[in-house]
Amino acid sequence: MDVTKPTFDFAEVSRQIDKASGKGVPPVDKWHPDFCGDIDMRILRDGQWLYNGSPIGRPAMVKLFSTVLWKEDEAYYLKTPVEKIGIQVDDVPFHFIHVETVAHELGEALCFISLTGDRVIASADNPIRVETDPITGEPSPYLYVRFGMEGLITRSVFYTLVEKAHEEQRDGVTQVVINSAGETYVLGNVE
Repeated sequence: MDVTKPTFDFAEVSRQIDKASGKGVPPVDKWHPDFCGDIDMRILRDGQWLYNGSPIGRPAMVKLFSTVLWKEDEAYYLKTPVEKIGIQVDDVPFHFIHVETVAHELGEALCFISLTGDRVIASADNPIRVETDPITGEPSPYLYVRFGMEGLITRSVFYTLVEKAHEEQRDGVTQVVINSAGETYVLGNVE
């Protein structure tokens, strides 16, 4: 039995995306290709992309791949109109490295910028959540991006949020909270 690894035609991916969507994120949710197998592609927790164990050195290629990411049943894929290929993701696929305050119809908002150039406003559709490691107490802040996927907010960006935050009392607990686009997000409790 001849079993070969799936190949991923990078040029074809680019052509299909251009054809299907023009600019921005293509309609990945409307594509239903067959699963073609897994490739040796991995996104590390720090946001670095690897192919066959080596860093992908072309930011434009990483940005292109990020637009066709898909999450299904806790697994991650690169998905085009004609193929769906499994990849590994250590934590979450996006990595937010900058935040800025912007005007929004619901008031001041926080716009997060990822390594791949995604701009996501924290809002009811894109909430912030913070997980705290039960052993170390280390916070891991995340922002919802799209299609069931989240991005990790870097430590320096999280510190920026904490500096902009204020304290509120909730159920007898003092919490550090921040507002964005009419929503309030808890960053942590005051000990």
